[in-house]
Amino acid sequence: QVQLVESGGGLVQAGGSLALSCAASGSIFSFNAMGWHRQAPGKQRELVARISIGGSTNYVDSVKGRFTISRDYAKNTLYLQMNSMKPEDTAVYYCTAVDKQGIRRYWGQGTQVTVSS
Repeated sequence: QVQLVESGGGLVQAGGSLALSCAASGSIFSFNAMGWHRQAPGKQRELVARISIGGSTNYVDSVKGRFTISRDYAKNTLYLQMNSMKPEDTAVYYCTAVDKQGIRRYWGQGTQVTVSS
């Protein structure tokens, strides 16, 4: 069974930085892509950042230039470095992974990120 476990969430002041990690139970070579979603109260869940098996990355416009997604194959870990954080970044962040066929998506439990103004 695939398991994704996030860590690193917490409280940060506006303008500050926070780094999230996602540890996968198996090799991340098993996934066609991995990414981070977030959901704030009253808002739709959105894809924040994505990285493909080939290493290409995508970001939602609101975080472009501030967030960086990366991975470490040796550690089977996905990362999200968040800089210049804004109160609107406050949300539960979820680590996600898609299988090679692009059919199944796996989700972590989520980690709360709160940015104070």
